[in-house]
Amino acid sequence: MTTLFVLDVPENTAIAAVAGQDSAVEIDRIGPYFRIRSAGEIVIDRRATGCRHAVWYSGVAGLHRSRILQWDKDAMRVDAL
Repeated sequence: MTTLFVLDVPENTAIAAVAGQDSAVEIDRIGPYFRIRSAGEIVIDRRATGCRHAVWYSGVAGLHRSRILQWDKDAMRVDAL
């Protein structure tokens, strides 16, 4: 299972919201974090989030048995190990 953690603060809400638009992605909260999970790859379009670069590049709080395949000005792609 691909799992990404994002700190639940107002600046990061759009990251979780855009990820959750994919029906294969489930989002819940664990402590102060959004947990974003999927059986497959998670793809989040940066422009769709409206995040500025500083917020975008500081958004990831952690991964669980997953790796970041892409994290640039266009998108973030995360997949299971």
